[in-house]
Amino acid sequence: MTLTLLPDSAPRRLSFYLSLEEYLSSVYGEGFFLWETAPCVILGRNQDAPAEVNLDYCRSHQIEVYRRKSGGGCVYSGPGNLMISCIVPPAPVQESFTAYLQSLAATLASLGAEAVTTANNDILCGGSKVSGNAFFSTPRAGIIHGTLLYDMDFSLMQYALTPSGEKLRKHAVASVRQRVANLKELYPTLDETVLKAALTQTFSSGSRVLTTEEMQRVEQIERSYLSPDFILGKVR
Repeated sequence: MTLTLLPDSAPRRLSFYLSLEEYLSSVYGEGFFLWETAPCVILGRNQDAPAEVNLDYCRSHQIEVYRRKSGGGCVYSGPGNLMISCIVPPAPVQESFTAYLQSLAATLASLGAEAVTTANNDILCGGSKVSGNAFFSTPRAGIIHGTLLYDMDFSLMQYALTPSGEKLRKHAVASVRQRVANLKELYPTLDETVLKAALTQTFSSGSRVLTTEEMQRVEQIERSYLSPDFILGKVR
């Protein structure tokens, strides 16, 4: 199922889309949608914010900091990075992950990208990471969400993910900035509209629009994601 937001809805914070995933998983047990964010940092479930994020830099550059409920590492996102949310029926985690990643890689391959999956649940093209993914379970479904770098500006990323300390600074630059690439850089003829249409065809079988009441229910879930204790602490 493809889910489309109300046509008159304003651009939303990342926390809204994470809450939308939870809503779909609890009510429908399935769903798929694409989205983008303003510049932001997303912490993994159990990460220590001060150890992973340059909080002062983010505040001074209007980069929002959020936390998701799935595991994995810290992610920088912004315009030009397609975020993918896929809610799937309950199944063993790796089984769901493998099916999703293989479908994503096959879709990219159908558009001319030499996409391969990794044991870390990433997608590589030309040896560079273009997609990172994470998973968490709810009582009625599994939520897979991830990034797909199309044409994102990386200029702020290495600073936002670089806390104080030479060791972490070297780690951030070496393991984050130097390993990622945009699909548009690797495959200049790959059109974003075509890419989105191909992803929708792969992962969806229909579409519907959220009602005003449903939007309000998602916003209620969102309050928990915006709690400073949740963002700066760790998920228990």
